[in-house]
Amino acid sequence: MVDMEKIVSTEQLSDDKKELAEIIGLDAYKKLVQHFCGSYIYVNKPDTVTRKERDAEIFRKFDGKNYCQLAQEYNLTENRIRSILKQKQVIL
Repeated sequence: MVDMEKIVSTEQLSDDKKELAEIIGLDAYKKLVQHFCGSYIYVNKPDTVTRKERDAEIFRKFDGKNYCQLAQEYNLTENRIRSILKQKQVIL
């Protein structure tokens, strides 16, 4: 097993690993390797990461009838807005 301290440059890494190390930084890459060694890691899409916050914001902005406005504002369908509100137990 390679001692991660021997990795001092992204040039020592294969292309796919080099790209990741350049994006997050070599020190962060080393920590990632040490912590998750051999595991597969799934990285969510940005909208998935912020979905809970978005849904809470929709809930706060809902006035009982502004489905269309919220759908346009969040680039969602009215059905999706209703579904989000229903999950929050607010559907009218």
